[in-house]
Amino acid sequence: MSRRDEPGAVERLTPHLVLGAYAVGVFPMADTRDTDHVYWVEPRKRAILPLDGLHLSRSLRKTVARDRFRVTADTAFESIIRLCAESVPDRPETWINYAIERVFIDLFDMGFAHSVECWDGDELVGGLYGLALGRAFFGESMVSRRTDASKVALTWLAARLRVGGYTLLDCQFQTPHLSTMGAIEIGREAYVALLSDALAGVVAPGTSAAGASAPGDFAVLDRLGAGPGTDAGTVSGPVSGQDIVQLLAQTS
Repeated sequence: MSRRDEPGAVERLTPHLVLGAYAVGVFPMADTRDTDHVYWVEPRKRAILPLDGLHLSRSLRKTVARDRFRVTADTAFESIIRLCAESVPDRPETWINYAIERVFIDLFDMGFAHSVECWDGDELVGGLYGLALGRAFFGESMVSRRTDASKVALTWLAARLRVGGYTLLDCQFQTPHLSTMGAIEIGREAYVALLSDALAGVVAPGTSAAGASAPGDFAVLDRLGAGPGTDAGTVSGPVSGQDIVQLLAQTS
């Protein structure tokens, strides 16, 4: 399977154009960082990570629980997307061109795009970013500058999505890295069914139909530490890695 199953060149990206594309199962990519062109992609096989099927190895569970990294959300979005786009020896080119970077920064400002960041002291060493729409989260890219930093970010993301009411975590393309954490490949028809359910009632950006399902709430996890509560998934005090491990276990 090629990375561009059904490509189509487009000259200019706008937030509403990108949101509309994700709503029907396609997304933009570029061949290089400096190209002016992007392509719409609709894979024949789609990687998703079932939110009730996250696999945590024993070593990763310990890394998360011991707070090896300080984890934040939406505090360094522009830095994360640029870190994801950086050239590295084993990947000299990136599909994140400047047009994609700019439109995702706009989407972040609008509240649709989000990031999870991992810090080693004051140094940003990994994380991920993606797009939230309805009860779907479309993971765009992950990056790691320390061992397991991107896996820790994905673990925190999965917990955040589960407590926030999301039903779909789209990973786009399967990789060995994602497979070890429970990602699976499904066909286009199955993916469209999951997407339709996750976007039930979403008519256009910022609007919804009467009787629509409530959209996911990316910020619920941040509010769990505000004080004691009665829900099984509620914690008191700042959310820690141990809390994340427990929340994932409670909702498995």
